[in-house]
Amino acid sequence: MTFTVTLQPSGRSFQVEREEPVLQAAIRAGVGLPYGCRDGACGSCKSRLLEGRVIHGAHQAKALNADEEAAGLILPCCAASQTDLVIEARNVVGAGDFPPRKMPSRVTSIERAAPDVAILQLQLPANEVFRYRAGQYVEFILQGGSRRSYSIANPPHTQAAAPGIELHIRHLPGGKFTDHVFGAMQAKEILRLEGPFGSFFVREDSPLPMVLLASGTGFAPIKAIVGQLEHEGNARPAAFYWGCRARADLYQLAWAADAARRLPWLRFIPVLSEPRADDDWTGRTGLVYEAVMADLPDLAGHQVYACGTPAMVDAARRDFVARCRLPADEFYADAFTSEADKH
Repeated sequence: MTFTVTLQPSGRSFQVEREEPVLQAAIRAGVGLPYGCRDGACGSCKSRLLEGRVIHGAHQAKALNADEEAAGLILPCCAASQTDLVIEARNVVGAGDFPPRKMPSRVTSIERAAPDVAILQLQLPANEVFRYRAGQYVEFILQGGSRRSYSIANPPHTQAAAPGIELHIRHLPGGKFTDHVFGAMQAKEILRLEGPFGSFFVREDSPLPMVLLASGTGFAPIKAIVGQLEHEGNARPAAFYWGCRARADLYQLAWAADAARRLPWLRFIPVLSEPRADDDWTGRTGLVYEAVMADLPDLAGHQVYACGTPAMVDAARRDFVARCRLPADEFYADAFTSEADKH
């Protein structure tokens, strides 16, 4: 049995199978809904149900609590339709342009960029160019069907020269996938992946100055975005804030600093929350999103693109909107939810 989902205010509609998550059907139909984790953990896809009935699968209360659900909000990533539906949701232009596909990839190199960060270079099949938007992510399909998500760090235009992707992977001790990356993984290993996924990419129809905000390996999609903006001859001002604990965690500091020197539209502000005595750090300290607020107390005329830990993303969203006048719909985010975050 199938049902029809109609989105408002765009009027777009698509078909969904009974018990199928609404978001999964939208991705299959090439319809752009906002989303991040696809696991009921981040809340990026939260929308309002105007008509119809859904049943939610497992999800986190911080993504959708009981009061929000009672008020008619749903998480399309884990909401299965029981009837035809009318949903109020932003149509994300471009999110459905490149349907996700499964493909093999070959590990070409593993670089230890920091004590707990590995940079993985993967070769992709050469017979078809992998198309995605800077800021999107891929999922590794592991034995048993479990998945792990990582943002692509190189911009899409690099595929023309050599089909492949760069991923920045933080070691989570005990992690099914990251223990392997930091242990037994060797060059030439074959990994199966699917992508692209996500609605985290620059809205190119806007002229507004941008704040690019990252914590930890949230740097990866921002690196891809900066590379793509440079390739396109961007002229919109952008301030890039990268927050880490200590100096060693700024694992590609030279790349970011060089980009800021080279690009007249880009400012780069690294921020350390817990600099060590031997870091010899003379730069900014504290929480990275608070550094943004100190520099830009009025964000009314900006767009923010934030990527990193759920705690950082949630705090930035809350305070930028409440205290810095940022319009809520100009905050775009990808919260890096680990498996531990989902339970």
